[in-house]
Amino acid sequence: MAIELADELIELERAAWTEQQEGQLTVETSMRVHAAITAHAEATGQPRAQVEQALKKSVRYPDGPPPR
Repeated sequence: MAIELADELIELERAAWTEQQEGQLTVETSMRVHAAITAHAEATGQPRAQVEQALKKSVRYPDGPPPR
């Protein structure tokens, strides 16, 4: 089953990932992303953990995971 991700959710995660890479991730940003993931999972009937995993993967590795 493919995980559906809303554009707004992707933008929130991108902002959080940018803050994290800059060493400036705030609790507020983190909690906004967490709440958005939970709401999206509930609204779409998808498992929350799978939504979060797919979201992070799509933002952090848009071209696929790095080679091992």
